[in-house]
Amino acid sequence: MIDNYITIGEINRYLKDLFDNDRNLQEVYLKGEISNFKAHTRGHFYFTLKDDTSRINAVMFSYRASSLKFVPSDGMKVLVKGKVSVYEATGAYQIYVDEMQEDGIGNLYIEFEKLKKKLAAEGLFDKDKKKRIPKVPRRIGIVTASTGAAIRDILTTIKRRFPICETILFPSLVQGTEAAKDIVRNIEIANTYDIDTLIVGRGGGSIEDLWPFNEEIVARAIYNSKVPVISAVGHEIDFTIADFVADLRAPTPTAAAELAVPDMETIKTYLDNVRSRSTISINSCIDTRRQNLSSLVNSYILKKPTAMYEIKEQNLDFLIDRLNKEMTLVIENMRIRLFKVSNSYVLTNPDILYKFKKQGLEHLINKLEVLNPMNTLKRGYAIVKSSSGVVSNIGDVKVDDIVNISVKNGIINAKVLEVNDGKE
Repeated sequence: MIDNYITIGEINRYLKDLFDNDRNLQEVYLKGEISNFKAHTRGHFYFTLKDDTSRINAVMFSYRASSLKFVPSDGMKVLVKGKVSVYEATGAYQIYVDEMQEDGIGNLYIEFEKLKKKLAAEGLFDKDKKKRIPKVPRRIGIVTASTGAAIRDILTTIKRRFPICETILFPSLVQGTEAAKDIVRNIEIANTYDIDTLIVGRGGGSIEDLWPFNEEIVARAIYNSKVPVISAVGHEIDFTIADFVADLRAPTPTAAAELAVPDMETIKTYLDNVRSRSTISINSCIDTRRQNLSSLVNSYILKKPTAMYEIKEQNLDFLIDRLNKEMTLVIENMRIRLFKVSNSYVLTNPDILYKFKKQGLEHLINKLEVLNPMNTLKRGYAIVKSSSGVVSNIGDVKVDDIVNISVKNGIINAKVLEVNDGKE
């Protein structure tokens, strides 16, 4: 009967009442590993708590989360206390966490950090080894699953932004134990194609789902790729080893497509602006040249070219007049000087100059006669010289020295027998 049917809301509410009235579920202590952690902007924490065999959704509201002494993250092992109930909107049961404390770090997280440290030490993350992503690609390769939101988002975005770009899909496993090898194989195949950029990635998921992109073989395949690689793994908060080793990391597959190709509308707008600026610049140059030409055509010189010649003629006349004036002045000065010289007292009375010179000569002769040492010798004086020079002092000679005595008519050589200073 139709009266036996109930609504989904009624069954979910019934189940919620069962959970809420079960004392065993009002205070539950669980331990497990955090996965798919998300911190809401309002301060609430949403995550999955899992162990080796099972998982349960968990929520910790902001008034509880604000008291934590640490920041939860994927891979972290924790101990939680809370109650288990049903979320009526989805019918899923979950644990509402009141308290949480650390219980170590998950094995996957330890492996992640170990590999990250190893590859960083080898230089696989170095910025100077990153290849440049082409700004205007002709062909883009995509390594991801052939179905799912990731490939749809990438293809839709590329077609919307840059429809002239060709895309080649290299369908690959992106989850599971064989995914890492399949990703590597498709990266190597993509490198045999003539492509400009390679997008490698998948949509969001748990740390286990994304783990193939944390495998060492995938990291080395991306690093060794000759084609620049954009990683597009998970959501914005997800980070994998592939993100660190890729030439460029995109927070989502959609963002990877946006980074891989330019926006056609933006290019059109840019080209329109360039064309507009070029037209304005060319017109401005033409106007400037036209004004210059008009100025030259209407210039006084071109209309009356003889005017420039007339100015030169006038300047030449001025220079000739100045030159004549200067030459006349120089000739007049020379004429005056010649007149002064020709009418000087010396030229008109040359005997006077001769007499003056004769008197000067006689005066010099008389002075020389006075200074002539021979005249002194004529008066009975003599000049005595030893080997060291003229003897002017008794100390200049000593006994047995040979001296030369010059008199007016010769030289006498003598030997000093005695030196007397005249004091005895």
